[in-house]
Amino acid sequence: MKGLSHFFRRSPAWEDTVFWSLDLETEGLDPRRHHILSVGMVPVRRGLIRLSEAYASLVRPSGQPTVENGAIGAHHLRPADTADAPDLASILPAVKERIEEGVLLLHHAPIDLGFLRRAFSENGHEWKKPLVVDTVRLLYRSASQERFLGGQNTDPELNLFAARQKFHLPLYPPHDALTDAIATAELFLALRSRLGATRVSQLT
Repeated sequence: MKGLSHFFRRSPAWEDTVFWSLDLETEGLDPRRHHILSVGMVPVRRGLIRLSEAYASLVRPSGQPTVENGAIGAHHLRPADTADAPDLASILPAVKERIEEGVLLLHHAPIDLGFLRRAFSENGHEWKKPLVVDTVRLLYRSASQERFLGGQNTDPELNLFAARQKFHLPLYPPHDALTDAIATAELFLALRSRLGATRVSQLT
């Protein structure tokens, strides 16, 4: 028990840590063959979402765009929308700078991490494997806590916007990278409060 309490004491307080919430809109879910079409990022500093520091950009895909059935319906971006956007190599330094400032905050982390790793590798940037907080994992923890306290014995709703409804968070239109990054940051703050986490180690 002493070792566990020492571990939590060494971990920084969550409000002293910068969390960069990130969302990617992509052509599909396979980073090996689909392209990033837009990126949105917003920081959480001292427990507050700093909209004035938000970063967002469309991304021009390299090579021939991949257009599959249902893809445009998911991200609402047509090839013409990104034709004049900067390419991935141009925006990656800005993304990298923000990721390396603190903790990376994602909703369903494996998907975005796959695209980020490929993007960094293909554009000559070292992938330093950032510390990640995944709101999907926090949703599972919240559901487990609720069951332990005698609440409903149900699996959590993992869709970002459906999950937000449980916490009475505002309704936003989906599938815009910056909007989704803000939505993830708001859900994170609600989950952090629900779980009573005080240290970063309790969130990762």
